[in-house]
Amino acid sequence: MRNWKFAMASAILGSALILGACGGEEGSADSSSDVEETTSDTAGEESAEVEGAVSGDGSSTVAPIMEGIVEEYAGDQPKVQVTVGVSGTGGGFEKFIQGETDFSNASRPIKEEEAASLEEAGIEYTEFLLAYDGLSVVVSQDNDWVEDLTVEDLKKLWVEDGSTKKWSDINPEWPDEEVVFYAPGTDSGTFDYFNEVILEDEDIVSSATLSEDDNVLVQGIQADPNAIGFFGFAYYVANKDTLKVVNIGGVEPTHETIESGEYEPLSRPLFTYAANKAISEDPAVYDFMEYALENAGDMAEAVGYVSLPEEEYEKGLADLEALK
Repeated sequence: MRNWKFAMASAILGSALILGACGGEEGSADSSSDVEETTSDTAGEESAEVEGAVSGDGSSTVAPIMEGIVEEYAGDQPKVQVTVGVSGTGGGFEKFIQGETDFSNASRPIKEEEAASLEEAGIEYTEFLLAYDGLSVVVSQDNDWVEDLTVEDLKKLWVEDGSTKKWSDINPEWPDEEVVFYAPGTDSGTFDYFNEVILEDEDIVSSATLSEDDNVLVQGIQADPNAIGFFGFAYYVANKDTLKVVNIGGVEPTHETIESGEYEPLSRPLFTYAANKAISEDPAVYDFMEYALENAGDMAEAVGYVSLPEEEYEKGLADLEALK
């Protein structure tokens, strides 16, 4: 299997990922063993060849999973071009509502207003679970004072209150240095989730650097011992040699604590939403979505997330089959 944990961080977050026919013959030959390792047992039979184009957009948190699936799929179905943008959960839903995409990746459930807009646009959709994530709070490895923060500490740090935030505000034994903040952009589902469970809809600290590109956040935190930020667990796993994860309420985000829910309130599911009409009318869309659901668990584990129980993937495949 390709070492996705370390390869994905530098590769996934361009303005779009276009992987398909350009995967070509060389990619098919080179990745034949990779496909065997990353595909689930349910995908044992060789797929019939299909042609076409499939488009998606959405969450940068979901991107490591979907990018890996798209690249492997290119070896399986070289005549299908799959294009996946990473404009954030909110940005992805905007394109989905406009009918520009066949599926939309999300690191939070769809909002009521987004669902209403899709209904108004006449777009019926189905929600598919892909994996579990533990939103990870990280600092530079040069930070030798922060090991654990409570939810209350996080709120005190991250909520805008007109003050200059210093580490000593949390613990007087910590440096009297200004905290430097990095966070996902406001179109990100990760921002929405943090806003809901930590900020509780209060304004985020005004000095924070916001970016839809999680690699920008990673690089900023790596370079500054006074920096703190948050993003999906896979980005921590891919950069754990240069970042330090912070325990929340005494619990470290790990595969075990994320799957069990012990790492709360920052454990969450990851989704993709697909247009029913595209699934039922376009064989390429159906084939890609089937491949994605058959392989999401293995790819989630490969890139650093946590796979769902097998029955969840079976339910997703049954829901997909019902739309065919």
